[in-house]
Amino acid sequence: MKWGVKIMPRDALLDSQGRAVENLLKENHFQLEQCRVGRYVEISTTQASEDKAREEIQKMTQFVLYNPLIEIFSIERLDK
Repeated sequence: MKWGVKIMPRDALLDSQGRAVENLLKENHFQLEQCRVGRYVEISTTQASEDKAREEIQKMTQFVLYNPLIEIFSIERLDK
């Protein structure tokens, strides 16, 4: 099974990378309200059960992929 993990800065935190991209785009006359920059990770697993696979992906994400103090994440199955 193939999974996607989207990791974004928490809304309450200053996203300095997103702010830099936003400013550059606005300086070049692009019309946008806001820009936030995060990460996207694709993981393939050999688990047979969707529930067990999702649980394992969540454990992986919490173990190493995100910082709970400054980021949030969401998981989606990609190969349905």
